[in-house]
Amino acid sequence: MFDDTYKEIKSATKGTYKEKGSKFIAYAFTVFLEDEVKEKLEEVKKLEHSARHHCYAYILHPDKSAQRANDDGEPSSTAGKPILGQILSKDLTNILIVVVRYFGGVKLGVPGLIRSYKTAASQAILEATIITKTIREQYEVSFKYPQMNDVMRLVKEFDLEVVNTDFQIDCKLIISVPKSKEEMVIEAFKKNHELSIKYVKTI
Repeated sequence: MFDDTYKEIKSATKGTYKEKGSKFIAYAFTVFLEDEVKEKLEEVKKLEHSARHHCYAYILHPDKSAQRANDDGEPSSTAGKPILGQILSKDLTNILIVVVRYFGGVKLGVPGLIRSYKTAASQAILEATIITKTIREQYEVSFKYPQMNDVMRLVKEFDLEVVNTDFQIDCKLIISVPKSKEEMVIEAFKKNHELSIKYVKTI
């Protein structure tokens, strides 16, 4: 069963962590496209231009289908992967976390790096307000005016959100259906042969 909810952070946040003189600053952003990932990365690089590393990880889309981690010169899997791990552990998507490092003169070793990047990313998430969103499918229902009561009864029965109405002799209604109810709702509408229902978009 496809889950129709997903979690995002409400707004950008920042977290910091220090270890043996090295300073780690994590920036978390809400992003929806890979172009936005690049823009935010550039913003952080300008802001923290003297930092030695700008490591990051991101997850995009409600189904979390785009995931990437980047170590930016740190030893393999010591930076990007721990950041990504924090995002996954909180079940978040549409998020980019960039962690910049200022070297403090003491090498931290692999366990120290992993712990530091993980903790900095975790701090940024702790600062965030996490919101749950529902994947909704929009459908257009077309019918004649006499069918109005039947249509509205279904809208009420399934507790559907009406996005738009156009009541003329030929009536149109745009309804928003939670993904999990989609099949049931379409079946119910299709039982009434006097009306037609067609997919508009996913939001």
